Amino acid sequence: MQSSDRKPTMKDVAREAGVALGTVSNVFNNVPVGREYKVRVLEAAERLGYSVNSYARGLRAEKTNTVAVILPGLAHMYFSRLADFICQALNSRGYRMLLATTEYDSQAEIRCIQMLRQNMVDGIIGLTYSTVQMEVEGMPYVSIDRIISPTVPCVSSDNYGGGVLAAEKLISLGCRRLLFLRHGSALTGETDKRGGGFASACGQHGVDFTMKRFNDEEGLEPMFRFLKENTDAEGRLAYDGIFCSTDLLLHQVETFLRRRGIRVPEDVQMIGFDGTRLFHSEEYVCSTIVQPVKQIAETAVELLLDRRQTQHSALVCLPVYYAAGGTTKEEAVTGGQ
Repeated sequence: MQSSDRKPTMKDVAREAGVALGTVSNVFNNVPVGREYKVRVLEAAERLGYSVNSYARGLRAEKTNTVAVILPGLAHMYFSRLADFICQALNSRGYRMLLATTEYDSQAEIRCIQMLRQNMVDGIIGLTYSTVQMEVEGMPYVSIDRIISPTVPCVSSDNYGGGVLAAEKLISLGCRRLLFLRHGSALTGETDKRGGGFASACGQHGVDFTMKRFNDEEGLEPMFRFLKENTDAEGRLAYDGIFCSTDLLLHQVETFLRRRGIRVPEDVQMIGFDGTRLFHSEEYVCSTIVQPVKQIAETAVELLLDRRQTQHSALVCLPVYYAAGGTTKEEAVTGGQ
């Protein structure tokens, strides 16, 4: 009878099951054994309360079947949906997800890289915004929305094409004085191309447009001040169409405008970017450029687990599409993804 303060070992299981130690090892390492022996080992393990420390076993084999995912946070709907889909994709392949939220802290991102160097995880999928140079050359690493180097795969949606779609939709709905608003990290990434696509489409159609970019560090006040300065004495905004770099930003700007008596979409039509939906609903929170979040997650996981990772293109660009959601002069639509 083993002491209650000692954890059972494989030797204890072998003794309880009446089999050789090697048989127990084969069962827990998924090596084929006779059904009778497998049943005896599993039943003995259950009686003794024995469980395999698969993480420790993975460390010895330099493979933990664990992938770290670095995200700025989970409050933003896009990030939370991305985490959910990555977790699903990893689970379906027999991997666990270790989630790290950094709140844009470069030191937190560096600690995740150190975990990989110490063989605590098999790879990292990172959506990072810090200005720290990510030292991941030669590591199993996939970036989302940011090209780190030509040898590190990056998965992103077609941000440039999304900007083109937004401008062309606003123009088709009768807007002739367009504004692009961005509020985010000062770090250059794929998402910056949204403004480039918007400007290109406006130029091609000969439509007046303004581009305004604000950094996180400044807060929203400079943006709101700009909007105040571009509102006349009668309360009319100088723009009749606004493309915001994210759905969250659209919500913030729309709230500000409505408080000043400017109606959306009657006075100004607005389009965001991400494809955010209402809770427990397939309805979009605003008219938006929809990112293929599930496909981004699946692609990132596939690239990370592919041993031929370095043979892939540095950038994998996935298509986006437009969906109406009530902030433009058309009926809202629903969609599943």
